Amino acid sequence: MQFKSQNRLSFDIIVVGAGHAGIEAALACARMGCSTLLLTISFDTIAQMSCNPAIGGLAKGQLVREIDALGGEMAKATDFSGIQFRILNTGKGPAVQSPRAQCDKKEYHLYMRKVLENQPGLTVIEEMVNEVLTEGNRVIGVKGNKTYLGKAIILTTGTFMRGLIHIGEDKIVGGRINEPSAENISDSLKSLGLELGRLKTGTPPRLDTDSIDYSILRKQAGDEIPKPFSFSTAKILQRQIPCYITHTNKKTHEIIRTNLNRAPLYTGQIKAIGPRYCPSIEDKIVRFAEREQHQIFLEPEGRGVPEVYCNGISTSIPRDIQKEFVHSIKGLEKAKFIRYGYAIEYDVVLPYQIGPSLETKKIEGLFLAGQINGTSGYEEAAAQGIMAGINAVRKIRKETPFVLARSDAYIGVLIDDLVTLGPTEPYRMFTSRAEYRLLLRSDNADRRLMPHCWKLGLLNKTHKDKLDRKEKIIQEAKAILGKSFYNGKSLKKILQQPQVRLDDLVKNSPAFQRLLLDPVGLDNSIKEQIEIEVKYEGYIKRQLEEIERAKRMENYRLPPNIDYEIITHLSKEARTQLNKFKPISLGQASRIAGVSLSDISVLMIYFGKGSQARL
Repeated sequence: MQFKSQNRLSFDIIVVGAGHAGIEAALACARMGCSTLLLTISFDTIAQMSCNPAIGGLAKGQLVREIDALGGEMAKATDFSGIQFRILNTGKGPAVQSPRAQCDKKEYHLYMRKVLENQPGLTVIEEMVNEVLTEGNRVIGVKGNKTYLGKAIILTTGTFMRGLIHIGEDKIVGGRINEPSAENISDSLKSLGLELGRLKTGTPPRLDTDSIDYSILRKQAGDEIPKPFSFSTAKILQRQIPCYITHTNKKTHEIIRTNLNRAPLYTGQIKAIGPRYCPSIEDKIVRFAEREQHQIFLEPEGRGVPEVYCNGISTSIPRDIQKEFVHSIKGLEKAKFIRYGYAIEYDVVLPYQIGPSLETKKIEGLFLAGQINGTSGYEEAAAQGIMAGINAVRKIRKETPFVLARSDAYIGVLIDDLVTLGPTEPYRMFTSRAEYRLLLRSDNADRRLMPHCWKLGLLNKTHKDKLDRKEKIIQEAKAILGKSFYNGKSLKKILQQPQVRLDDLVKNSPAFQRLLLDPVGLDNSIKEQIEIEVKYEGYIKRQLEEIERAKRMENYRLPPNIDYEIITHLSKEARTQLNKFKPISLGQASRIAGVSLSDISVLMIYFGKGSQARL
């Protein structure tokens, strides 16, 4: 089937790839009023959850809430298809708490496919792209079986650029198991002058749920009252499904250790760099040789389906060894394999070649989003996708790029890290990467980013009015806390005590009772934000002061085309790195590896003295 007619061959924007990045990019473009073409190798793999069918997690949950606040679809799809919802790190402070949901991967795919089918202004066609077409240094379209013309192109190729799958000694050309690889697009990008790298990721075996002995394993249930991901979802109604936990053991480790001579990761067969923070089981056993066990989460891939995802034992060792080590694990002694684990190597565009808008520096109108930029994870991909879509629209409208600062959102941290650090391994988001994580919580993403969404034309008036009312209630409640007293002590001071909850104060305050009559009311999410902002007021104030200091560096703009070799007082490494990354501001320059504080001082003196490149 085809979503829409293929007769039209010219569009405002063309998005290549219908994974998590491509979907958010295409929807953003169409919703902002641009005629948009989304090209996918197969309709059946739209929004494919090729690894773990889960959304969110530590820091990733913040990204999903931010995508939702910008008008994206990932959170809504998760609420629709989720089979287990949990808030992680509830025993720690609000800065590091994150939502996570296990999803039914088939329902997730069908939801996203339906959204794409029904989106006005969006055409979806099955086509493999082989070439990016340019005139001079500007894109004009892409070529597959047909030629499609566009004013801007967004590439979201995932692991499909020269993908190579490894299972033991076997090497299989493919973007995912049983799916073709895009073999020509890499050569096209190289011919345009872009430098490519090669990365590796992997996935664990899938087992038949009926062959697992859950009776001897520890059950992990979801939250009793699940919290939705999307700010537009009122309540999660569907029944939740438990996961289970087991562990590797000494016998498991010995089986793997004995067969490392057949593991592609250690024979030299795999040459690309894999994710440091999500290593394969063979890598864990070598790197953490002192550990006697590693935790495994057995996570269902959907309702009424047999597949169980074995989170924690990603591997590319041979099939016979996979069987042997899996059968040594408690509860999995008789497990039947539905699919073996594998590793995959794929091409990426080294991200120092993109700017904060995700447009390539060499090729005007060419945007990159997702794993092509060296990231890992659905959430990181989707976050880049929506930003690339927004900026592609703004590009063809000749508007300034929409760029989020590190103090605005985790999305800002993600993109800034890509364009200043140029990761050499698959990049994964963590709360520790965000300097201002107390301000960038998952609970307040709507208040941080929906005002931007409104200005971009991606938020309807109903949601805008609801947000405005919510903000007014929060400010009114905080004012009440500051002005009301109990036994001579302000309610604000009382609430700052760790053991006191806002509910304890609301029931005894007439002023709060009036707020309860408001149509928006003091719901749990509003009360949660009021509590956090009052209890952590001192810390929040300090972070806001730090942001103001950092803004001075970010506002100190650097010329885009200067040759840093002429600034002889810079260190040699700084000149090389600054010419490579071409930072847009002094703040961005300060985060580039190899640029020292003394180099920053040199830049400030140089540009402050009135050279021809003066700001």
